Amino acid sequence: MRNTYSTPLNSRYASKEMSYIFSDDMKFSTWRKLWVALAEGEMELGLNITKDQVEELKAHIYDINYEEALAKEKEVRHDVMSHVYAYGLLCPNAKGIIHLGATSCYVGDNTDVIIMRDGLNLIKKKLVKTIKLLSDFAIRYKDMPTLGFTHFQPAQLTTVGKRATLWIQDLVMDIESIDFLIGTLKLRGVKGTTGTQASFMTLFNEDEEKVKALDKKIAEKMGFSKSYGVTGQTYPRKLDSIVLNTLSEISQSAYKFSNDLRLLQSMKEVEEPFEKNQIGSSAMAYKRNPMRSERMGALARYVIVDALNPAITASTQWFERTLDDSANKRIAVAEAFLALDGVLNLYMNIAENMVVYEKVIAAHVNRELPFMATENIMMEAVKRGGDRQELHESIRIHSMEAAQRVKGEGLDNDLIDRIIKDESFKLSKDEILSIIDPKKFIGRAPSQVTEFIDEYVTPILENNKDLVDIKAEITV
Repeated sequence: MRNTYSTPLNSRYASKEMSYIFSDDMKFSTWRKLWVALAEGEMELGLNITKDQVEELKAHIYDINYEEALAKEKEVRHDVMSHVYAYGLLCPNAKGIIHLGATSCYVGDNTDVIIMRDGLNLIKKKLVKTIKLLSDFAIRYKDMPTLGFTHFQPAQLTTVGKRATLWIQDLVMDIESIDFLIGTLKLRGVKGTTGTQASFMTLFNEDEEKVKALDKKIAEKMGFSKSYGVTGQTYPRKLDSIVLNTLSEISQSAYKFSNDLRLLQSMKEVEEPFEKNQIGSSAMAYKRNPMRSERMGALARYVIVDALNPAITASTQWFERTLDDSANKRIAVAEAFLALDGVLNLYMNIAENMVVYEKVIAAHVNRELPFMATENIMMEAVKRGGDRQELHESIRIHSMEAAQRVKGEGLDNDLIDRIIKDESFKLSKDEILSIIDPKKFIGRAPSQVTEFIDEYVTPILENNKDLVDIKAEITV
């Protein structure tokens, strides 16, 4: 429909896989799976529920009769009961035992946890692939000297590959966080209206062991090792905050990368991919704007800000629950996942297709390296019998004049030529040029790349081999 608002998170940014995870089909089929698990678990623990009733429920998990559910919701103003009704129309023999003993949060909250788990697994898959692509890039350029920057001012040299490991290090920390989160996720389980399981105690004639067993069965049937030990009516709303904080942390990593790449592209050293027929500017036809990196930053910023929503919700819940969480969380949680999915789609695309301009990088190194190399030249000249203080003063004067030439007149840096011509240094041209070889100023950068990949990255990639076949999907 073109005459109503449609979220660009679906139409422009998120993948089909993530959009499906937060779709109505996923939500309501999961509700039905939970109703099947509940009926099956209650049957296994001795309630008067037949196998035929359970099989009837299983047969209609996916053929969701939305029109009947929507019509009923207009009448009763309750989404869960309208879907209980709609499910019962398809399962006449089982309609009397659907949702038996449960409160609305049984399907609502448990489904939310399941959806977040599936979303986190997709995010992890894309994180692993991004780490793989950046690792390949880091290894390829581990020896290439480039200007390092502090305060965005030229500092000591590093290498193109070493800089990439800084991006990877952030993502490694994110993988550790998301692994911990996925590994500790719990289902809400069957806890009843205020979390006391009173309705289930009634169903099972006050048999606490059977009530506890049902809670455990539901968790296992839905793919969880356990459910929360205690809850109010809902699972702890801190979970939403923890999940979105994790998404925010990943967004922070991606945002940092996107800013670095935009700066590098401005310096014409490294560029994001640019399509053959892509238009950089409607007015300036020559421009190659870093639009993908910019979009990454825009979406990442949205996720970072969005993470405040569940934090406020968690801190303002009253006693066993209030309903001021519902409208907010169904927007905030879904959009955080969809937006971050869009960020990672872009991250993968850029990481796989970055263009490195080696001659530009080398020119920038050669323009700044003479200033950085003066101490090494001075030390070598002292070894040849020169006076350290006199040499220092000579270098200071030469440096000031060369800097004026570069900054004041826009000419090349002739500092090395000045030093070569200065006989007080007692060094030949070849000796001085040997001293200022850029590879002598990169320290352990190449080794650090190799060691970091071997020690920290390779284990992640080996433990997640089945996740690296995903492809980046961007639509604009």
